[in-house]
Amino acid sequence: MQVYVIRHTAVEIQAGTCYGQTDLNLLNSYRDDLLQVRKQLPKAFDAIFSSPLKRCTFIAEEFDSKYQTDSRLIEMNFGHWEMANWSEIPKQEIDLWNSNLTHNRPPQGESLYEVQSRVNHFLDELRTQSFKNVLLITHGGPIRCMWNYILDIPLENTFRIPVGFDEVFTFQLGEEHSEDFIIAKQ
Repeated sequence: MQVYVIRHTAVEIQAGTCYGQTDLNLLNSYRDDLLQVRKQLPKAFDAIFSSPLKRCTFIAEEFDSKYQTDSRLIEMNFGHWEMANWSEIPKQEIDLWNSNLTHNRPPQGESLYEVQSRVNHFLDELRTQSFKNVLLITHGGPIRCMWNYILDIPLENTFRIPVGFDEVFTFQLGEEHSEDFIIAKQ
């Protein structure tokens, strides 16, 4: 099956703010941004799955009101860091997190390993379905984890994968993991 993945459009938030599972609004320009996104997508999908956060469900609504939400597509939980300015988070906490991004987590937050596990579970389950074209609307963290999954990238390299707002990524999800591959942009 071909899987089209959209990262939500830009959100209303002050630059430098740490956010993950905080439910933020999109910038008012999101519909204009989606006009460009739609040009990269097929006209119809067999299924649409969205993160339950409104920055993704607003976009899903623009495609089809019959989309499904799935909590495995939600962004990483940054715990006590949510909505703090990165410059105000104690350096020793960030250093500890950075020392092992795979398994360390922000205070009361989630590790990258936990995000990867839920994304893997979602993709393993999706693989068993008979869809031809699927649309996923999600966040930067889960998208990076999808690339980890498809390409067998080590988790410690996750944040080296750039994922911009309203970008579209496409991959083939085969019946077996060995049949998965990235589809180049046209």
